[in-house]
Amino acid sequence: MRRAAKAKTADVDGLLLTRAGLEQASSAPVARHRAARIAAATESVIDLCCGIGFDLQALSEVTHAVGIDRDETHAICAAHNAGAPTAVADVRDLQLPADATVFVDPARRQDGRRGGYEPALQWCFGLDVQRVAVKVAPGIDLTLVPAAGWEVEFVAAGRALKEACLWSPSWSTTTRRATVIDASGAVTMTPAAETRDAPVAPPGSYLLDPSPAVTRAGLVAELAAGLGAWQIDPQIAFLSADHPLRSPFGRALRVEASLPFSVKRLAATLRDLDVGPVDLRRRGLAGDVDDIRRRLRTTGTRRAVVMLTRVVNMPWTLVCFDLDPA
Repeated sequence: MRRAAKAKTADVDGLLLTRAGLEQASSAPVARHRAARIAAATESVIDLCCGIGFDLQALSEVTHAVGIDRDETHAICAAHNAGAPTAVADVRDLQLPADATVFVDPARRQDGRRGGYEPALQWCFGLDVQRVAVKVAPGIDLTLVPAAGWEVEFVAAGRALKEACLWSPSWSTTTRRATVIDASGAVTMTPAAETRDAPVAPPGSYLLDPSPAVTRAGLVAELAAGLGAWQIDPQIAFLSADHPLRSPFGRALRVEASLPFSVKRLAATLRDLDVGPVDLRRRGLAGDVDDIRRRLRTTGTRRAVVMLTRVVNMPWTLVCFDLDPA
């Protein structure tokens, strides 16, 4: 489990872990990002459902934090891992002071099975305290979020969408937020005061694959406007332009071939471009990616990103290369 924990935190020596706790634990960069926002608003926070303490550790580094969990094993792990005080209790039985700030990470299992939240989201939303932040799955049904003043923040680490956080009205500054965290830090995007739908046109010479945090937050049009780009299809988030599209909110690509979808034509194009390794991405186009990969039989030396998608509602293929390869 400590080897597995390296995917979430660099310092794993001496950690006390459980499999269920590690599965739900936040990664260190995401936990630190959220802790910084919490610490900017309060001098103390109560971490409800603290699990094995990864968020509690990040919180305790920047503010006074106390963890609560009904699982005694998790409470012991959290106290050890975070070096912060913890208590064993069902959070639904607590009498919280009205001026409290709480962070809640409800279990995403019920009766030992995946799905749902425990405690329920409605309980979290109804907490009679000054500030509430609730960690939820990134695929949350947005109709479950109260319409009155709550902010939904989608957080990606690199290109991977990790989680969402719901911020109560006393905390929120917008309705939706997309945050991307990488080695250089965190960048965030919120809706513009007035945003029109992005224009739609066939692909240009460059492509941007927006971060899933941007697409989940519904901020593709804002990103397009800021970059002077357009969408290649009204239902597909890919952005394009005839100038390089570099942004921390997406993967920058150069388009070297644009053609109607055909596995045979695609295979021939990849041979002509000396392509070997292929990163196949499918958006809005049906088909078995593994079967297509087998049929391509690429043997070249260049690494390509192949987008199987739609262009103005037609099945399409884009052969791309990273604009700034690592």
